Amino acid sequence: MDFELTQEQRMIRDTAREFASEVIAPRAAHLDETEEYPMEILKQMGQLGLMAISVPEEYGGIGADTVSYALALEEVCKADAAVGTMMSVNNSLVCQGLVKWGTPGQKEKYLRPATTFQKIGAYALSEPQAGSDAANQRTMAVRQDNYYVVNGAKNFITNGGVADFLILFVRTDPQAEHRGISCLIFDTSIPGFSAGPPERKLGIRASNTCALAFENCRVPLENRLSEEGEGFKIAMHILNAGRIGIAAQAVGIAQAAFEASVKYAKERLQFGVPIARHQAVQMMLADMAVRIQAARLLTLHAAQLKDRDQPYAQAASMAKLYASETAMQVTTKAIQVHGGYGYMKDYPVERYFRDAKITEIYEGTSEVQRMVIAQHLLKRPEH
Repeated sequence: MDFELTQEQRMIRDTAREFASEVIAPRAAHLDETEEYPMEILKQMGQLGLMAISVPEEYGGIGADTVSYALALEEVCKADAAVGTMMSVNNSLVCQGLVKWGTPGQKEKYLRPATTFQKIGAYALSEPQAGSDAANQRTMAVRQDNYYVVNGAKNFITNGGVADFLILFVRTDPQAEHRGISCLIFDTSIPGFSAGPPERKLGIRASNTCALAFENCRVPLENRLSEEGEGFKIAMHILNAGRIGIAAQAVGIAQAAFEASVKYAKERLQFGVPIARHQAVQMMLADMAVRIQAARLLTLHAAQLKDRDQPYAQAASMAKLYASETAMQVTTKAIQVHGGYGYMKDYPVERYFRDAKITEIYEGTSEVQRMVIAQHLLKRPEH
């Protein structure tokens, strides 16, 4: 692996770092407290190209690589993981599928405006009975002439309440198990669609998350993404790529908690000296630094494999698993370093702790990541 960043990678990382520190970070605590959706910030990020880093330039993106995306997302999530969630969803879950499977017409209508966040997309896979068991889709789409009639419900959909369109996964063949799932591009203006109220969440509180309902919604056949029955393959491909983004998000949260802990340890006096002089605190900081660097390298390795068109699903799961568990361990230790103050909202580490937990859950729980990794290991020929 080449550890030297290119000039373009450094430029994209530095652009994200500057915007995150100057625009996002000063508002992060307020957004967390009020659960306000940061529309203005996200549109500014769209204008900077941060919402479509790997989308080809011909469709409004900046045509950069996955390594650049991971570096930029880490910087944004250091400032506010909730803003980073929307950045991740748009880059990975919405734009990825449209780039790979969209027709020219679909790309013009949905991808191009999504790159600048002029149209907001959402990825609608999870259902009340289909979380980790993603193949258990019960939202039905019945073909009638040149339309699909959609009925069902989705759960925990990021951007669901503000989306202009959905990357929607539906069952078109009740008998075909995972091969009976298809993918539709769903305009949320279609009659019969409704979004529930925003969920009240432990962390990433400024991101919009809600349930969706579909009642006799008529979706034009031309809005199907790829062929009928290809939906599960599309969903898994998108999630594999998305896990690199979640790993980067987790690294960003952990890095923020670590930097806050170092700063606090140098300032806080106990027994007449800064607590950074105490070996117990030094050991915690050292462990935090090692885990963060390991998680970052796993993430960039998975990103580089993807950029080289090499198999990367296992590497993405490894990165997501390790980075998310690192985020939880580091933020827990960060609160410990801060002592009682770490438990108070006056310091940001309690927010980092709350934000970190979701990285172990969405886009495949830690248990699912272990299953994916094991499946790849057991497929290998014996030596």
